[in-house]
Amino acid sequence: MATSVITPPAIPYALHWPSHNRLPVLFHSHLLPVCVGSRRQCFARKLALQFWSTNFPQHYRRRTSVWAVNQNAEESFKKTVAVDRLIDMLRDANDKEKDYEELASLLMNLVDRLVDKTNEKIESATDVLKAILKPVVDEVEEIPWPPRDPETLKLMEKELKQREQEGHLDEGFLSEVTAQLRQAKEDGDKPGVEAMLQKVLQLYASRILSKRSYSTKGNEVLRDEQFLETIIKAPEGEWNKMLIDGMTVGKGEISPEELDNVIKKRIERTLIRTEAGSYQQRVLVEYLKGIQSRSDEIVQLLQG
Repeated sequence: MATSVITPPAIPYALHWPSHNRLPVLFHSHLLPVCVGSRRQCFARKLALQFWSTNFPQHYRRRTSVWAVNQNAEESFKKTVAVDRLIDMLRDANDKEKDYEELASLLMNLVDRLVDKTNEKIESATDVLKAILKPVVDEVEEIPWPPRDPETLKLMEKELKQREQEGHLDEGFLSEVTAQLRQAKEDGDKPGVEAMLQKVLQLYASRILSKRSYSTKGNEVLRDEQFLETIIKAPEGEWNKMLIDGMTVGKGEISPEELDNVIKKRIERTLIRTEAGSYQQRVLVEYLKGIQSRSDEIVQLLQG
């Protein structure tokens, strides 16, 4: 008899604001394996059973694991009993199959360590984000943006720079910020949170992109590249004035076409130098496209 399989959905993210701390905490919800015990134990069983079913199909005909998402208690209990029976089969295996039981045990231990490491990284990323946002967050319920004190952004930037030098702004950190930004946009009722997280990504992109310069070629200074790099280093709030003062449609010497070309070149270089599909690649490219989009808006405004 064929067994229906429920494919686990993508883990949703939720933004929780605990009473003792104003900073958002990311957590996962609505993903319940059909197993009694901790998530680690459930995942370890799942891994062992997948191995067992692949090597001994005569004992276990199903080649896929069964997951239940928000099923009722009775259905979950029935499936848990089925899993326990299969575990018992492992215990009753003959000598040849005992080797596979030992391997399954090793795999479970490996899973334990991987889960511990993952939890450490998640906690570390959350702590780093809290430290960066600390100058902005106060005791009031609503986060003001832009901050009332101009020095706040400088403190944020200083903290981000320090964390980047320590190697803490990795993919886990960018994943944390991106997930919470997505949740803030979906909620739509925390504009201060959304702007604050967006600023963190902008500061990150500005710092990373500013590390590499293409504004000189031998003894020649490439004005268009130099102009782009000046914008990259500047706060987003200053882009409009800089574009008007720097482009030929305003008061400057760089044509919109020249700026557009160097932005495209920088995007291509970024795609080559970063891992495909990574959060870093996405954040850096979106930052450059943001400059490109702002430039187009200025050109349309001044020429329209």
